Amino acid sequence: MSARDPVADLREIAFRLERANEATYRVRAFRSAATAIGALAPGELAARVADGSLTKLPGVGEVTARCVAESLAGEEPVYLRRLVATSTVDLDEAATTVRRALRGDCHSHSDWSDGGSPIEEMALAAVQLGHEYLVITDHSPRLTVAQGLSPSRLREQLAMVAAINDSLPEGFRLLTGIEVDILPDGSLDQEPDLLAQLDIVVGSVHSGLRAESAAMTRRMLTAIANPHLDILGHCTGRRLAARSGKGGGDRAHREGRSRPESTFDADAVFAACAEHDKAVEINCRPDRLDPPKRLLRLAVEAECRFSIDTDAHAPGQLDWLGYGCERAARCAVPVANVVNSWSAERLVAWAAGHS
Repeated sequence: MSARDPVADLREIAFRLERANEATYRVRAFRSAATAIGALAPGELAARVADGSLTKLPGVGEVTARCVAESLAGEEPVYLRRLVATSTVDLDEAATTVRRALRGDCHSHSDWSDGGSPIEEMALAAVQLGHEYLVITDHSPRLTVAQGLSPSRLREQLAMVAAINDSLPEGFRLLTGIEVDILPDGSLDQEPDLLAQLDIVVGSVHSGLRAESAAMTRRMLTAIANPHLDILGHCTGRRLAARSGKGGGDRAHREGRSRPESTFDADAVFAACAEHDKAVEINCRPDRLDPPKRLLRLAVEAECRFSIDTDAHAPGQLDWLGYGCERAARCAVPVANVVNSWSAERLVAWAAGHS
């Protein structure tokens, strides 16, 4: 039996753990092991497996070493086989139709802000999933807890994205973007000239989430009218309680605490999105699923555009699109109105038309 690729198997395990929203330390163990064995000289890996010294390498533990040994023996690691059997998300026919229509993801984070992986790793995971594009939308300056990007750091990132694009497979495109904070007065937390250079701007409220309805409505309406904003991110800001031991969210989520929805005039906000041709995000994160279905139906009635996004902070989370597709199908979201069902060229042209 021919050997499998143990690095690929370890990365596949990490990917599936991320998709299942498992604890970060568990994901990191498999990614660290993949990095460690990937750096070995030819022949050294097999020798270490044979003499039992693989666990002496930094980043390789007993569980990951066992996976490597099984992979080298030509067997699918038991750990991976169990994940494959239990982590598949079943979608009904309507949701599957929506998922097949999607060509990319407009909201993702890298280790430049509060994501856990380099931009290139996020891009390659998107390629593996069959995406045609991925928008990198790291946070803006005032969200210091998430290492938001200053103007100078964002400019550095733009240069890096351009360089990475040159090395990615033909037919895939990494798009530039930001998840910019919507500030209390409705302005956007980044230099306007810099926002104008980006392919996609997602605007989200991250502070003052319990403000009274009238103030929150004014804040959101001002942002929606801003020509630089393209997508209104996770509009209620809610957090759903996590199951014990799960990771991948903020502290409140990891500790199992929920956060209530912000209150605002949804009819006015969605009418403004439709008027200004801005998209309402259908956030796929299991700890968000925002907007709630009752508000999503209001947005459909307002004839809004939509963007079904994972808000991924790790490569495996890019496979969360199914959660949003299921909600879109339940609420009769027209696929033609979903902006990430469009080609990259059409998406970028649509966003450029706002400026």
